Amino acid sequence: MSPEAALQTIASSTGWPNDVLGPVSFEGNADPIIPSIFRVGTAGAAAIAASGLAASQLWWLRSGHQQKLAINLRQAAAAMRSGNYLKLNGVPVPEKYNAIMGTYRTKDRRWAYIHTNFPQQRAAALTVLGSDENREAVAKAFERWTALEFENKLIAAGGAGGAVRSFAEWGAHPQAAAVAERPLIEIERIGDSPPEALRTGSRPLSGVRVIDITRLIAGPTCARTLAEHGADVLKISARHLPDFGFQEFDVGHGKLSSYLDLREQADNERLHGLVRDADVFLQSYRPGALARFGFSPEKLASLRPGLICVSLSAFGHTGPWAARRGYDSVVQAMTGMAARQSEVMNGADAPPRFNPAAAIDYCAGYLLAAGAMVALQRRAIEGGSWLVRTSLARVGKWMVDLGEVDRKAAMKVPSEFSDSELDGWSMTSEGPQGRLRHLKPVIEMSATPARWARPAVPLGHHQAEWPPRNG
Repeated sequence: MSPEAALQTIASSTGWPNDVLGPVSFEGNADPIIPSIFRVGTAGAAAIAASGLAASQLWWLRSGHQQKLAINLRQAAAAMRSGNYLKLNGVPVPEKYNAIMGTYRTKDRRWAYIHTNFPQQRAAALTVLGSDENREAVAKAFERWTALEFENKLIAAGGAGGAVRSFAEWGAHPQAAAVAERPLIEIERIGDSPPEALRTGSRPLSGVRVIDITRLIAGPTCARTLAEHGADVLKISARHLPDFGFQEFDVGHGKLSSYLDLREQADNERLHGLVRDADVFLQSYRPGALARFGFSPEKLASLRPGLICVSLSAFGHTGPWAARRGYDSVVQAMTGMAARQSEVMNGADAPPRFNPAAAIDYCAGYLLAAGAMVALQRRAIEGGSWLVRTSLARVGKWMVDLGEVDRKAAMKVPSEFSDSELDGWSMTSEGPQGRLRHLKPVIEMSATPARWARPAVPLGHHQAEWPPRNG
């Protein structure tokens, strides 16, 4: 599928007519761009284009003027693993992953996957397995379990992962049906309020305030993209939550960052106060996880009529797996993508093979940003509070539906981009930890160039307060 056709599939969720898509041009060679059977460049370019189109529509609403957009497919593919290209003060920023995370053979000669980057999930897996924390011991422990038996115990213990499935197995699962029946991006009116005109400003999202309660890659990418088009983004985390550290260098551009512990009454009330002056509330926890702290979409919309609530989940908000924890790699393993990649690239009995990019994560972030901006446009025209949501599994299905590339071609493409390409796609930012070299925004916009007004900072670097509205 071409990037133009892929963008059309997104437009069916946003309600854009065909003439809105006209100002977008795609450049660069087609997939395969990196060694994957899935169309990583096409998916990335289409998702980024959707976010740019949504921003350009807000600019048209402000100014009455259209603008041209251009996306390079190779640059978009690089953006699907932008965390790989970070240098702090000239030194690569290491990605730190837990050593036992990965796939293992089970008693029934299947494969199982465990995601163990967070301490509580690692503890759940090791408790179920009865194993020490090293790969040899874990591999030995898996020999006592069938894949599905382990999955059931792991999920009951609060872990993340399970049996690696084929496309056929996933297609027969009730959760696959629940995912398939949802739009790629859901944009639903959940409350009434008067229209809110866009504030004066020189950028598409000037004056827009975004609360970002997300972790890892997908949700933070959504907030980073909103900052890219001029929003004031306030990242909220807490000292007690596990922190990888390195990911803020990738997805923290353009944001303020504060600590609030929602278990503490004063901090909880502080966040409620911030919501009253916000325009977008973005969260990426399991459906209902923040409700116990008073932050369900319904309560938020009553607290701040006209709020845009943006929600990301792993497997969607309906179906038997709605409450499951999940991440890009978990979704690849559970939905057949990792098995299919292995089958095509390595043969039927090879270990599962994951995409050489976190394309589900990054695409989900860009798509959610597009949905948030579409909702802001609707709020400006017709008023209302809005709920925008998607799931990693739904985005993964969209990627699969774009079709596969030729195996031989995928095997031949280089695993990495040239230094000259990466130099052209990169920029430097001066932050509190030094000079950071990172990828710059992919999309080129003729009237409102995408940029970040703030450098990436460590979590909790700022006070939990809004700055004066930007212009």
